[in-house]
Amino acid sequence: MPETRQRPATTGHRPIEAGGGIEAHWHDRHQIVYAGRGVLSVTTDAGSWVAPATRAIWVPAGTVHQHRAYGETTLHTVRLDENPLGLDAPSALVVSPLLRELLLTYTSGEKDQAEPTGRHGALERRDESGAAERERLRGVLLDQLRRSPQLPTYLPTPRDARLAAMCTLLQDDPADSRTLTQLGNEVGASERTLSRLCKTDLGMSFPQWRTQLRLHEALRLLAEGESVTRVAHQTGWASASAFIDTFRRAFGHTPGSRRA
Repeated sequence: MPETRQRPATTGHRPIEAGGGIEAHWHDRHQIVYAGRGVLSVTTDAGSWVAPATRAIWVPAGTVHQHRAYGETTLHTVRLDENPLGLDAPSALVVSPLLRELLLTYTSGEKDQAEPTGRHGALERRDESGAAERERLRGVLLDQLRRSPQLPTYLPTPRDARLAAMCTLLQDDPADSRTLTQLGNEVGASERTLSRLCKTDLGMSFPQWRTQLRLHEALRLLAEGESVTRVAHQTGWASASAFIDTFRRAFGHTPGSRRA
C-alpha cells in the first residue's frame, strides 16, 4: 500500500455508503475505529481486519491504512493522544455492550443548543459542565479499552510469492476445499513448504488462515444482506450449523443476530 498524505485523526462519526471507503492515509495520533452500523474493513501492508459490531480496531499513529464499508456503515473514530493499550501495531479489540455504548455516545455527542442572547454566564456554566462530563466519559471509555481483550481476527498478507499465489486462489473462491497438497501442486510448492511458510510468514497454520479468510468473507456477505445459509455455502462450510458454531465462537454471537 503506497504511503499517502496525512489526514487529521478525529473523534466523531460519519456515514459511508455500501462499497465506499476512505483511501490510504495515516495519522500523527492514535485512533480507535468502530463500525456502529454495518461492517468495516481496515487494511494495512501487514494485512486486513474486518470489524462487525463486536470488534473495534486499534490503529497506532503513523500506520498507513485504508477503509472499506460493507453494507450501509457508520464509521465512529476516537482520537487518542496517549497510548492506553501499549500497542505499536493494529489490533482487534472485543467490544462489550458497555464499550459499544461508550463509543457511540462519545463520538456522537451533540453540542448544547444556544441560549438566548444575554445569558452568557449560563452558557459558560453549561460549557464547563459539558466539558467535565465529557472528560469523565472519556475516562470510563479509556478504562474499558484497557480491559478489552485482543483477538487475532485479522488476515495477514503473505510475502512469499508461492504462498501469495496460494492465498490468492482461496481469496478468489473461499469455498475452495482443496487440501494444502492439492493447492501446492497448483502453485509449485510442496505441502511441507507451504505449511512452514504459513507459520513463518502468516503467523498461523493453514487451517487457521483459511478459517479467518472465510469468516472475513462471511462478514462482508452478511453485511450485504445475504442469508446465513447462502453465506455458509459461499464460504465453504459443510453445513449452516457448522458455520453458525464457528461464527459464534469467533465473534460471540450468531451470524443471524442483530449484532451481526
